[in-house]
Amino acid sequence: MANHWYALRVKPHKERAVYQLLQAQAETIFFPTVRVQPVNPRAAKIRPYFPGYLFVQVDLDVAGQHAFSWLPGTRGLVAFGDLPAVVPDNLIAELRQRLNQIEADGGLVNGRYQPGDRVRIIGGPFAGYEAIFDAHLPGADRVQVLLAFLSRHPQPVKLQTGHIVKADNNNKRKHPTTGKKP
Repeated sequence: MANHWYALRVKPHKERAVYQLLQAQAETIFFPTVRVQPVNPRAAKIRPYFPGYLFVQVDLDVAGQHAFSWLPGTRGLVAFGDLPAVVPDNLIAELRQRLNQIEADGGLVNGRYQPGDRVRIIGGPFAGYEAIFDAHLPGADRVQVLLAFLSRHPQPVKLQTGHIVKADNNNKRKHPTTGKKP
């Protein structure tokens, strides 16, 4: 068998420690990280791109199938049944390219929207409505907007970040789905 890439499951927040441990053992390892611009200035500026996972390149015939199961901070290789799942080389290459592009763009920006910004909802059950951006929520790409839906009093609604865009003030009077003026 030859060297292949495998996904290594890691305990929460132990990615960096396991990465350093494997580097000391001279393993070929890929720890995808991304620079972020967090809302909280004291939060980490570099975060794992895949929290809970690292990638290792190894010949399992030489190292053994359970070589990574007993390392401190790990949970073993990602496997289907008893066979560790091979990660294709081209996927690792594409991932490296994607991370380079994110870095060239200045990292992941979590603060695209500021409280009070007018946004248009483009996905989900409220698609087509305009709302007021309220806050970024902890977790993966979630926001809260204020939506005046059935009353004059705006109600907080939690959405995925990808379901909103900044509202264009010039097109404020256009129909939300067709884009035509009434």
